[in-house]
Amino acid sequence: TAEGSAFMRAEYTMITGATGGLGGAFVRLAAKSGENLILTGRYEGKLRLIKEKALAENAGIDVRIFACDLAEESERSAMMKKIAEEGWKIGRLVNVAGADIQKSFEEYTQEKISFQCRVNFEAAVALCRFALERRTEELEILNISSVSGLCPMPYFAVYSAMKGALTSFSASLREEMKGKGVKVTAVLPGAMPTRADVRAQIEGQGVWGKLAAKSPAFVAECSLKAVKKNRRKIIPGFWNKVMNIILKI
Repeated sequence: TAEGSAFMRAEYTMITGATGGLGGAFVRLAAKSGENLILTGRYEGKLRLIKEKALAENAGIDVRIFACDLAEESERSAMMKKIAEEGWKIGRLVNVAGADIQKSFEEYTQEKISFQCRVNFEAAVALCRFALERRTEELEILNISSVSGLCPMPYFAVYSAMKGALTSFSASLREEMKGKGVKVTAVLPGAMPTRADVRAQIEGQGVWGKLAAKSPAFVAECSLKAVKKNRRKIIPGFWNKVMNIILKI
């Protein structure tokens, strides 16, 4: 049966931050394509709902969920150990999970600095290394960075720095993996109207904010097309590309 074949097929698409707006868009596209899924997020209840919906709408796929705080090395290690023990192979890794805390740097605690660095950079790098160990014959890696990694933003100092680091890491890894069946693409989106506070920020930017903002579905579709072509990095949306050119000038 189709359901049986899914369980026999050990290849999975792994998506972090699956309970968020962009992560959810990747889940829907992958499930629609008939891909088996490994999904992570911090909240078990939200993951269960996403799993039930994906299974109800897409016959013949397998969905595995892990409630995991990726900033905690012990929780990451436990998840990786379980995946390895089950023999699941990773055909695509989509590192979406992140935290975009907006505040003055002098208001940060030492704990918040560690959290931001770990979830936005360390966790993504650790999972890239794990995916290389567990990869199928061909592997696609999508690291969701940000345009703020190109343009350091006040009040997003740590976030901008970590996203810049993730973009740089992705480009380096892509070069190392040439000829080894591994594609690596960094995605640098602008604002996406995923939460009430983000929508308010976009509205506050006026016309430019509305022009530059792109939906999670749009960003996810662009990202999947880009990694198929093994693009080094992409900036989804015409106006975000224009902004990048102006900043360079």
